[in-house]
Amino acid sequence: MSHANIAVFVPHMGCPQQCSFCNQRVISGAAAQPTAADVDAACERAKKGVSPGDTVQLAFFGGSFTAIERAKMLELLTAAKRHVDSGFLNGGVRISTRPDAINDEILSLLRANGVRAVELGAQSMDDRVLRLNQRGHTAQDVVGASKLISAYGFELGLQMMTGLYGSTDEDCLETARRLIALHPAAARIYPTVVLRGTRLAELYEKGEYEPPTLDEAVPLCSELLRLFEENGVRVIRLGLHAQEDVERQMVAGAYHPALRELCQGEIYYRKAVELLKEKPAGAYRLVVSPAAVSQAVGQKKKNLLRLAQQGYRCRVQGDESLHTPYELRIKEL
Repeated sequence: MSHANIAVFVPHMGCPQQCSFCNQRVISGAAAQPTAADVDAACERAKKGVSPGDTVQLAFFGGSFTAIERAKMLELLTAAKRHVDSGFLNGGVRISTRPDAINDEILSLLRANGVRAVELGAQSMDDRVLRLNQRGHTAQDVVGASKLISAYGFELGLQMMTGLYGSTDEDCLETARRLIALHPAAARIYPTVVLRGTRLAELYEKGEYEPPTLDEAVPLCSELLRLFEENGVRVIRLGLHAQEDVERQMVAGAYHPALRELCQGEIYYRKAVELLKEKPAGAYRLVVSPAAVSQAVGQKKKNLLRLAQQGYRCRVQGDESLHTPYELRIKEL
């Protein structure tokens, strides 16, 4: 059994303004606004790849779903609910929206139409950073909306960004801590990618903004990943989806098609350094779960090369007895 997501993108629908970083048509690869027929078509296509027992969920992403024109929102929800009622969408519907577009009436409407999970684009819990990036909402809006979503029984998801204009690593870590305090079930972490046609691109071209590079973003994002997971929050996305449009339109920032794996590798590297620092230089085995061997080795053997520079010649070995994420043991060769 597996979890199948059917994504329907709603670019810029409902957004009261364009945030400094946002070009949804590039991020989503979608330009046209979806219709009920698009929802039906997406579900019909997905049926061909679903196995009995799979959990199937339809997700409306890209815009601010609860802020779109009400008739359009109901059109899309009604189409999705037909597939919920038929039993195909047994995981219900997931939507993404703004913190300032949530209230009791909207949540009642969502609940009546098969929505089970609501994600908020928090991006930062620092009001100064939110203002600089033209978000149009406050950190307190995130708190209030999150508590209301949870009170209505929805699964809460929270999204944050790193490397925004005016932000620092420390305020990103504080954002994560404040989001964790709201008890979300899931989180998404997006390092900033500067795309053409955005305010950040203008600031970058003027020399007024320099986003973190990939090498700068990985250590921070690995710490955020560890922080969320240690507090029981599933990180369901780390970095933008790999798409040709993103790669073609980006001008700067931290983008990599396998960013999560880079961050997981960084966690293993830091753990290895911590365990090896009291040991003399020499040859060692890094023992991890079989599924984590490639992460412990690092992309292009990066972790092993960095350890070798410190005098530790290491090989990675999988051991079926290890199951805990990021569990690592050191043995002499």
